[in-house]
Amino acid sequence: MEIGAYIRLMRPANIVTAIADILMGFAASGAFLSLTVGGYSSFSFTSLLPLLWLVLSTIGLYGGGVVFNDVFDADLDRQERPERPIPSGQATVSGAAVLGASLLAVGILAAWQVSELSAFIAIAIAACALLYDWKGKHHALLGPVNMGACRGGNLLLGISAIPAAVEQFWYLALIPIVYIAAITMVSRGEVHGGSSSALKGAVLLYTMVIGGIISLTLLPQFNVWYSLPFLLLFAFLIFPPLFKAMPTKEPASIMRAVKAGVLALIVMNASMAAGFAGWQYGLLVLLLLPVSRYIAKNFAVT
Repeated sequence: MEIGAYIRLMRPANIVTAIADILMGFAASGAFLSLTVGGYSSFSFTSLLPLLWLVLSTIGLYGGGVVFNDVFDADLDRQERPERPIPSGQATVSGAAVLGASLLAVGILAAWQVSELSAFIAIAIAACALLYDWKGKHHALLGPVNMGACRGGNLLLGISAIPAAVEQFWYLALIPIVYIAAITMVSRGEVHGGSSSALKGAVLLYTMVIGGIISLTLLPQFNVWYSLPFLLLFAFLIFPPLFKAMPTKEPASIMRAVKAGVLALIVMNASMAAGFAGWQYGLLVLLLLPVSRYIAKNFAVT
């Protein structure tokens, strides 16, 4: 049994992308701008507590969700992915289950420190994650939507820093739902190779996501010019790996496309955060990308 193996189960590089969801939601809710009304000198640890609790919450929820993914896949991984921590014997199913349950509990309790609504959203995310791990991922249509709902809920968790903002901006969750659904479609080809329909479908969904972000310019709170540079970087990161995977559809190229899509979540969030809270805030979110990429060199993303 190795501690490092249990850390690998948590997919730490992916957790960084989940933190970007929270930062984006925090910006959309207006919470960040409300903190800067008196200038950056008005910042205090107390004023940032809701954000810190929500970051801790998403670490627990995302980490717990992906740990349970390997718990439910233990038998399958012994055949298809023997190098993973559980089938390789570096971690046990029972140990992973305890870790996953503990992380989910931390996620829910941390959200409760912000508001009852935040706790409700956290419970819904945990339920969606477990449903996906147990049954959802085996359904061709519902699986991607199920996974997307987890990510959309995570964005709403960030927005819940100001509970009233959830009702106002709930539809923003549709953007990560569509994006994650696309990545999930592509990821099904990581073991046996991809399909043309899934890859073409992902191109369509990626395009819809970019269109959806641009459409936010209709909101008086959103400045598309601040968002545009980040959005161009987002497109540059997600489309080339996908197009390269199309001719061969080999597992290795599919895996690279999935990895690029997962890490680009940070850039997607940065593009929206910049539109809501200014390019400086978008740059702050973008700084999570090199952190995630560095961690991804040592820990698997998928």
